[in-house]
Amino acid sequence: MRSNRAKVRAGVSMAATLPMIAGALALGMPAAHAADSPARNALVGTKPAWATAAADKGAAADTAQVHARVYLAGRDAAGLAAYAKAVSDPSSPLYGKYLSARKAQARFGATKAQVAAVKSWLKSAGLTVTGVTAHYVSVSGDVAAAEKAFGTQLHNYAKGSKVYRAPARTASAPAGLKGAVLTVTGLDTAPHKSTHDDQLPPPDAVFKNSGPFSSYYGSKIASTLPDAYGQKIPYAIKGYTGKQLRAAYGAGTYTGKNVRIAITDAYASPTIAFDAGTYATKHGDAAWKTGQLHQVLPSKYSKTKECGAAGWYGEETLDVEAVHAVAPNADVTYVGAASCYDADLLDSLSKVVDKHLADIVSNSWGDVEANQTPDLAAAYDQVFQLGAVQGIGFYFSSGDDGDQVANTGVKQVDTPANSAWVTAVGGTSLAVGKDNTYMWETGWGTQKAVLSADGQSWTNFPGAFTSGAGGGTSKTVPQPFYQKGVVPDSLAKANSADGNRVVPDIAAIADPNTGFLVGQTQTFPDGTEQYSEYRIGGTSLAAPVIAAVQALAQEARGGKAIGFANPSIYAKYGKKGVYHDVTDNPTGTGLAVARVDFVNGYDATDGLATSVRSLGKDSSLKAVKGYDDVTGVGTPANGYVQSFQRR
Repeated sequence: MRSNRAKVRAGVSMAATLPMIAGALALGMPAAHAADSPARNALVGTKPAWATAAADKGAAADTAQVHARVYLAGRDAAGLAAYAKAVSDPSSPLYGKYLSARKAQARFGATKAQVAAVKSWLKSAGLTVTGVTAHYVSVSGDVAAAEKAFGTQLHNYAKGSKVYRAPARTASAPAGLKGAVLTVTGLDTAPHKSTHDDQLPPPDAVFKNSGPFSSYYGSKIASTLPDAYGQKIPYAIKGYTGKQLRAAYGAGTYTGKNVRIAITDAYASPTIAFDAGTYATKHGDAAWKTGQLHQVLPSKYSKTKECGAAGWYGEETLDVEAVHAVAPNADVTYVGAASCYDADLLDSLSKVVDKHLADIVSNSWGDVEANQTPDLAAAYDQVFQLGAVQGIGFYFSSGDDGDQVANTGVKQVDTPANSAWVTAVGGTSLAVGKDNTYMWETGWGTQKAVLSADGQSWTNFPGAFTSGAGGGTSKTVPQPFYQKGVVPDSLAKANSADGNRVVPDIAAIADPNTGFLVGQTQTFPDGTEQYSEYRIGGTSLAAPVIAAVQALAQEARGGKAIGFANPSIYAKYGKKGVYHDVTDNPTGTGLAVARVDFVNGYDATDGLATSVRSLGKDSSLKAVKGYDDVTGVGTPANGYVQSFQRR
């Protein structure tokens, strides 16, 4: 299960987008340059790639309404990016010297004079200021006023089968603002939102798994079903629980005590406290303590139908229960966005940073890189950098559609997982054996074949690709310093001779065929709402599992925050006992599990469907020895948590 949204880190910059230049330079990446007019500074990336001359449908009506956000660059954008790198790099003398939220804002946030100047500029163009935060000034007004303010015409453009409004040329801000403006969003009206890439149907209607099941990998063999890869195969597990995952990833005696984890998604499950408490009791997790689970929610929600609000309830349920299963004593704060749109998701991330609600933030949402626009990428990266200087690390799921070719027709990575300032979490198929023994992992990638009508063979074995961990090489984000020397050039330079960001950084269990058992209140066919359990997966599982493991690691180092973890994660690469080096087909015999599913998703009324799911077959992506674009440096081994101990 994974939610999808789309934002990338841009590799372009100029004076008006100083944080993007600073971010590129601080991470050891080249920054592109463009010429500004004497009176205006261009806001690079505000004209979307799809707004072409061929797609132009003419000027937008002057009276049409515009709702935009002008993001503030702050008083020291270059210093912000540089400090974010320094405090995150174990080789830096500033490593771990974090700032409080108040000091970070005082040092790097916008000044009162900058905010006043931006407001004055916008009002003078005829726009109405509707809100001011530490990050942006929101405005509304007609097209004519927006065109005057941002120095561009707004036209209508065809994008696919629909028409959206967008700038006819790159927007700009007056040079007299002296770089106070980072970017502007909202001038184009194409949707910028998150959706779910669920591996299971939305949880608003009941979903159940049929048996038979294995209780641990290989505990129940499908002896009456056809062979796969020359042998009898096990039934899929019912769903791993906390004890099995803690053992697999080297939790030891650590529980995340005194560590704060935040989870961001859209909306909020109305039954999360009951469901999480019931699940923990049923499966031997530590009971939730009073005040251990918090929710920070908006005053109202929007776009509930468009975003499929009920579909996000299962996302929150998975994230909260997985975090608690692996780090049962961690403090958990759920921060729900008002909708699945970027503006609202950004607001949720900003709440975590502005109030320092946690040191570790799990985010199981994203979209494909092709849907990214540099304006929003800059806004996201600024929040990630502000988090980094405070010791806050962000973990994003890498996606559930492999290289995305089957889904979009184009090989690409997901975003914000592709940001150079976040930890991208890939996925595996996990085998935990008897007595919670770690057996092996493969890169998550599934092919499915169904049982033949006579029950004697698998039709078109091994079948078609269904899902797999997202990964690959970004087309837009330059290679960050921490990946150099670890990521092979064959991946890093796949799209550019200068090198690009490669996803993911680290991985954990994601395959729904070796997935996690969750408990959630669902709506049954008779209309009643009842607590029920089902197996689920996706990199939406991998992200909170890694976030929870990071909580264990933070406890192991005496509670000192790890912060932006990528420099540390790559610095530990190759050290004995730190990572499981995950490869496809680790047994050398081919791997598969048998599944029996309810046709209607909840009972046997409409029959059963039997299939074989081959493991370790992730589109064109391969889990190989060393770093790879399915699992990154690998998954946490027994020595991972202890490797963060302060020495």
